[in-house]
Amino acid sequence: MNTKMHTGRVGHACRRSLLMAILVAASTAPATAQAADLDALTKTARTAAKSLVSSLKTELKSALKEGGPVHAVSFCKITAPAIAAAQSVEFGMQVERTALRVRNPANAPDAFERETMEQFLAEVAAGKDLATLERAEIVTNDDGTKTFRFLKPIPMGAQPCLACHGSSIKPEVSKVISDAYPEDQAVGFKPGDLRGAFSISKPL
Repeated sequence: MNTKMHTGRVGHACRRSLLMAILVAASTAPATAQAADLDALTKTARTAAKSLVSSLKTELKSALKEGGPVHAVSFCKITAPAIAAAQSVEFGMQVERTALRVRNPANAPDAFERETMEQFLAEVAAGKDLATLERAEIVTNDDGTKTFRFLKPIPMGAQPCLACHGSSIKPEVSKVISDAYPEDQAVGFKPGDLRGAFSISKPL
């Protein structure tokens, strides 16, 4: 065989292998970077959700101690959104709550949130523990931009939650709720039910 021809073929094969390696690396790098971003964003979102739970519990206990469930309704309407707004600033993400059956219509779920909560219900029906579930994704919007989305279930607690969201709500509490939220759907829950979800997002 002609030595020059053989050397040329070897060189061509090496260049082709190198090109393939570069193409593979280029195609996997964005996916790897996105996975790393998703992991970091998810950790922050988990921390934000835990922080919101802690803050809401502390303030709710104070409201209940001050004026019982009737006073707690006012807390949920005014103070809870302010706490969520402060958490959003602290963590650099939009921190909200939503549910399939909302008390405040402003908290109604979007398509992603509704699909996710319905998925949570299906997983619970299949035997999974609601408290262990979550969903974290980087989604592509219709305009081509990307948004990080995170949902964590809010299991229905016992007392004091049942006082405002259970099946046997005192008349004076029910009146305050209906006055503040004429379209209220967030009643009839039992401990352990899916009360709603923490919904955290960040445009990327």
